Amino acid sequence: MESCCIEQFLEGKTIFITGATGYLAKILTEKILRVQPNVKKMYLLIRAPDSNSAKQRFNNEVIKTDLFGVLREKLGANLHGFIEDKVFPVAGDIDCDSLGINSELKDEMCREIDIIVNSAATTRFDERYDTAIRTNVLGKTYDASPFKKKIKIMMLLHVSTAYVCGEKEGLILEKPLNYCETLNGSSHLDIDMEQKLVEEALKELQDRNATEKEVRLAMRVLGIERARLHGWPNTYSFTKSMGEMLLGHLKEDLQIIILRPTIILSTYKEPFPGWIEGMRTMDTFIVGYGKGKQKLAMGGRETITDVIPADMVVNSVIAAMVAHQNPSSRIAVYHISSSRRNQIKIDDFIRIGVDYFKKNPWIDKRGKPVKVKKFHLLDSMDSFHKYIAIHYMPSLKILKWVNFILCRHLQVHHTNLQRRINHTIRLAELYKPYAFFKGIFDDTNAEMLRMATRESNADDTFNFDPTTIQWDKYLKETHIPGLVKYIF
Repeated sequence: MESCCIEQFLEGKTIFITGATGYLAKILTEKILRVQPNVKKMYLLIRAPDSNSAKQRFNNEVIKTDLFGVLREKLGANLHGFIEDKVFPVAGDIDCDSLGINSELKDEMCREIDIIVNSAATTRFDERYDTAIRTNVLGKTYDASPFKKKIKIMMLLHVSTAYVCGEKEGLILEKPLNYCETLNGSSHLDIDMEQKLVEEALKELQDRNATEKEVRLAMRVLGIERARLHGWPNTYSFTKSMGEMLLGHLKEDLQIIILRPTIILSTYKEPFPGWIEGMRTMDTFIVGYGKGKQKLAMGGRETITDVIPADMVVNSVIAAMVAHQNPSSRIAVYHISSSRRNQIKIDDFIRIGVDYFKKNPWIDKRGKPVKVKKFHLLDSMDSFHKYIAIHYMPSLKILKWVNFILCRHLQVHHTNLQRRINHTIRLAELYKPYAFFKGIFDDTNAEMLRMATRESNADDTFNFDPTTIQWDKYLKETHIPGLVKYIF
């Protein structure tokens, strides 16, 4: 990274961002517009049938959010004109050829784009396999075919996940995945074959007139089965891994940067503390507990919860752009994580959440404070199943017999309880790899990037150093209040 400030690098650049209505992409867009108003253009790919629909989604789902409040206050009446001049929502779809962009606009973009940031993804652990493989693996951004064959793009920065490692233990290095490698070594991964399996399964379901519900369930089961066959715990981490492999395989002479954040939380400082959309893993338990609906979680007490604030991830994206402005054939990989330098354990994360809601109970819709219960951490799968057997199964059996005696008049209650138990068990299985994760993410490359950022005197504006985070203070004063405000 050169000694010039990062803002100067962004000046005059044209940046294309996919997944533009997603959590990280919104923060990245706001950050660039706020720190460098002289960026040339920002093309934002938005899933929409036409240009007007894309603009409407951009205004409603991006600009009107609280996230852009600082920029609105800064520019006042000039905000609309500024956005019109700099930001160009592009109607398209990551799943389509040429990203679904009309040919005239595509040609214009090909002439102008300097940097592509691919942040489009489906993040559900048990997503339908056909959906996940289209979005996370076969999205045409990985080939960048509409662009790389026509102009010399500076780089493609791909936002992946640190959990492409599966359930590895020990120190997990920042290195690219080898094309078609598996994690268990017991099978051969053929990405083309995975796509054919999906097509054949869908055709078979169509031939027997399966309902949409049956298709959805079959595709979810297929994704988990294929992931576990090759050594990954879920469809999300498996398809993100294949996406990285395909990206490296098709890169040719394109500069590739792979950013692997861990579990992303609310903003630490910018544009203001505590902004969040959606829940990430541990947040599910915190929200359930604060609402008085949940009193247990699952995880090893010594398990390290690797979390990182969203604005730090975005700062690392921008820093990586600057560091790789000189093309290289090497794929650069960065873990944006906290487990190596500033650890927080599941036990501490939960303790902080419990302490917060005891002192600051959530006020429900009736205006009454919710009194939280004593929290239980189940520190093994055996203890989880034992808990279910003791606290849920007797009630289910009693309800089953009473329902039989009363001629099925309690069938709805029985079905709902059965569904709740099944849902709890399913979530436990999905979260198990992370609740008992034993890996530490090496961040040597990321630390070198941080050092370069400090040397360019940009570490205040573009901080992504996990050692600066005081976990108790951040969680109690920023993250959990953010959850209460934006998620509850």
